[in-house]
Amino acid sequence: MVARTALATLAAAALTLPVGLVAPAAASHGGGDDIRTSGRCSGSAHWKLKAKPDNGRIEVEGEIDSNRSGQVWRWKLKHNGSLSAQGTKTTAGVSGSFQVGRRVANLAGTDRLVFRATHAGQVCRGTISF
Repeated sequence: MVARTALATLAAAALTLPVGLVAPAAASHGGGDDIRTSGRCSGSAHWKLKAKPDNGRIEVEGEIDSNRSGQVWRWKLKHNGSLSAQGTKTTAGVSGSFQVGRRVANLAGTDRLVFRATHAGQVCRGTISF
């Protein structure tokens, strides 16, 4: 009986451990059906990524905030590993930021969206599963 109780405790601990490790990286819901996530880039800039349903498609918005206007960033948006869009954007305004938005197909199952932007060796990368 003691062995069975110990085994049950160990199994419960093993099941809860992955949840605890994943929780800090999980995306949050911004109210409604949208999912948001954000993080720090390899340098001083920060990124944000948002996805929400839009008439049977997924509206994706990526943002970079570097606090420096006039920087030219190269960006890419991948959807389930395939390149959906790419381009360059220049940071503007007092916040020194830029935003890109696209609508992509809502495929069967979970859609994995990756937004990546680079400038002068700095890399920003955000991922959302929708």
